[in-house]
Amino acid sequence: MNPVELIIKKKTGKELTQNELEYFINSYINNEIPEYQMSALLMSIYFKSMKIEEIQTLTKVYIESGKQITFPKSYKTVDKHSTGGVGDKISIMLAPIVAACGGKIPMISGRGLGHTGGTLDKLESIPGFRTDINDKEFKEIVEKVGFSIISQSEELVPADRRIYALRDVTGTVESLPLITASIMSKKIAEGAQNLVIDLKIGSGAFIKDIKTGKKLADLLIKTGEKFGQKVSVVFSNMNSPLGEYIGNALEIKETIEYLQGKELPDIDILTKTLATEMLLLSETASTKLEAMEMIEDAIETGKALKYFKDFITAQGGSEKVCDDVSLLPQARYTIPIISQRSGWINSIDSQQIGYALIEIDAGRKTLDSKLNYASGAFLPKKIGDKITINEEIGKVFCDDKNLGKMVADKIANCYLVSNKKVQKQNMILKILNKFSD
Repeated sequence: MNPVELIIKKKTGKELTQNELEYFINSYINNEIPEYQMSALLMSIYFKSMKIEEIQTLTKVYIESGKQITFPKSYKTVDKHSTGGVGDKISIMLAPIVAACGGKIPMISGRGLGHTGGTLDKLESIPGFRTDINDKEFKEIVEKVGFSIISQSEELVPADRRIYALRDVTGTVESLPLITASIMSKKIAEGAQNLVIDLKIGSGAFIKDIKTGKKLADLLIKTGEKFGQKVSVVFSNMNSPLGEYIGNALEIKETIEYLQGKELPDIDILTKTLATEMLLLSETASTKLEAMEMIEDAIETGKALKYFKDFITAQGGSEKVCDDVSLLPQARYTIPIISQRSGWINSIDSQQIGYALIEIDAGRKTLDSKLNYASGAFLPKKIGDKITINEEIGKVFCDDKNLGKMVADKIANCYLVSNKKVQKQNMILKILNKFSD
């Protein structure tokens, strides 16, 4: 087959066959097709999309590019995936809560993508923590601790591993077919029998509106069904950064504080909604009320925090960070973010906040960019909050004072203010599953 012909075929909106997709993807993995041709195919898919059957075929090719992990059926394994948002550390606090309730969570996660942070990058800010766990260790940790969060190994969905990174630097992240194949291939190959999707909608998400979100949800649910996986989709609001902190070590700090009982309204609503879905889908709980009682107990008794400590230890990290967050990487400078005017926050350009923080290495510009785990921001203000001119509305944490000041100014400009009172926004927009009303 000729790669150029296949690129042109897709570019003109025609459907690629299983043989053609297998040839192109496998040739790329074996370094027989260069990155620029893979990039051209990704761009063609981005503009011309794919039919559902083609997406399912691409997912199958991704899965079959490596090996699959299986768990006993009795485990009723369940995982959660987020489509990505600014300040989204939910997986890190959600997994120990669900495990403390009796769930088994095998989680293969990703690194930062575009303006959004990556779960693996956040976890790797914990001293000694490893995400490069082999399949045998992965299964053992899930069995012993109840959950494990790892990176894709060379053997597990290698096609997505390479293409995921390439999407980040070729502007093709938002493609619904590529998002679907990427999510579902990992979640099926890792051995999760049930899956809850946190599908983020808004200014800080890749999906900006509920209409596009519903299209993606439909693709995810149908692709899950094709491979025998039950899928629930929670649509959540991503117009404001999630929680109060953005940045790798800072989000681990916030995770620990939440598991210790700190009140964080948006984090709390989303985490408990997703945890409830996971417990119901995996049949660990039989009603929403039972699920909520189990979740509350796991947090209030400190059981979830204990599971988090065991998880850190199992993956080579220092659990001492849970008792002393100052052991996490610390930035040299703290720069105030000053409000430009008075009024009620009407909108926040969360995406631009994410990109601004990349300037201080809280995220990546290129595949091999080095992260500064201590960099980030404290942004407690949400849509509907009242602020006054020259008020300190947040902080930037960085190791370069001049860059930090520039980033602080950029972030200040991301807050649009109204003279009239603005309503607070709902965190949960919609739930698609067999349990929803």
